[in-house]
Amino acid sequence: MRQIRGRTAWAAGLAAEGTVERHYQRGGCTIAARRWRGHGGEIDLVARDKDEIVFIEVKKSSTHAAAAARLGPRQVARLFAAASEYLAGEPLGQLTPVRFDVALVDGIGAVEILENALAA
Repeated sequence: MRQIRGRTAWAAGLAAEGTVERHYQRGGCTIAARRWRGHGGEIDLVARDKDEIVFIEVKKSSTHAAAAARLGPRQVARLFAAASEYLAGEPLGQLTPVRFDVALVDGIGAVEILENALAA
């Protein structure tokens, strides 16, 4: 039973990421990577918005508030570490303009984007 729930959650996560990806594309962004994995962790989506790199963490739950509550400090630290690795491959490296967005997806598939949600 747990294995079925795990597969269902995985599929729901992929669907949520697809919904968020289309949202960013409609806004003029190019998706540079999906589920990019480095030594530090995984980034759900990496987009290019003109000269800026946008690292996107997608969270899905029954409500946007519940989805937001699923992002903890350890996960944010892993996201920052993975982003740093990703930027090593960019021409400007760590000087590349970036932002960290959190995309919340509720039970009916509505998307709420928190732009620059992880700004220092």
